[in-house]
Amino acid sequence: MTTSVSSKGQIVLPAEIRRQDGIKAGQEFKIERLEAGDYRLVRQKQRPNEGLVDLLLACPVKGFFVPIESESTDTL
Repeated sequence: MTTSVSSKGQIVLPAEIRRQDGIKAGQEFKIERLEAGDYRLVRQKQRPNEGLVDLLLACPVKGFFVPIESESTDTL
């Protein structure tokens, strides 16, 4: 497979690779320059609970996730 660099400097991963590896929009990658012309692209690991709040807020049962009142540590 091949890809190219856009005028904005973006590289598109082919759809087949994205499907095979479950790559979604917004996922971050680290790129390393090994030497002139050789590069390595490494997908960054997601934090364990990344996206959990968004998932809870999207819950079809409204009122399932409700923020609670808490005291400020400034008063301690």
